[in-house]
Amino acid sequence: MRRVSSGARPMQDNSSTSPDTETAVPPAPTTGDTAPGSAGGMTPDAAQDGTVMPSLEEMLKTAELKAAEHHDAWLRAKAETENVRRRAQEDIGKAGKFAVEKFSGELLAVKDSLEAALSNENQSAENLKAGVELTLRQLIAAFEKSGLAEISPLGEKFDPHYHQAISQIEPPDATTEANTVLTVLQKGYALHGRVIRPALVVVAKGKA
Repeated sequence: MRRVSSGARPMQDNSSTSPDTETAVPPAPTTGDTAPGSAGGMTPDAAQDGTVMPSLEEMLKTAELKAAEHHDAWLRAKAETENVRRRAQEDIGKAGKFAVEKFSGELLAVKDSLEAALSNENQSAENLKAGVELTLRQLIAAFEKSGLAEISPLGEKFDPHYHQAISQIEPPDATTEANTVLTVLQKGYALHGRVIRPALVVVAKGKA
């Protein structure tokens, strides 16, 4: 019989390992656990704070609602703009049509005075003259209220912006300067500073 040498090592059982060399095996995930970034729809940040990201269908529905709100607001703003433009055009039209309404009312008094003077056939020349003078004062007052100013430049320097020279004549004396208005043939008028009819004048000639 062969004897076993005392120096020989006994064979180890592969079924058992040393505690120092044992490898830890991670536990299998339990039912209901979802790995981060999986189809469960939770991101790592969302998993930490407990929030759930909305689905693509919900996000699309929210975007459609916002788009509908913006479109409705745009339609209301467009309609309001059209109304403002239409009212502005109506106001401009009315302003142009009734711009002379006040002046027309002032002229009615002048017409009434003229008709009253013509209806009296037995009045004297003095009374007729007095009535005409009164009517003229009414007309001048109507002009002033409407911003219609008279241009009567007798003795003034000729101004081509307000006067229209018909002719030139010799000055009446040596002290009269050239281009001085000597005669006003027809008065001019300006409406709020804008000339609507220049004054027709005769001016003095310059020294030869």
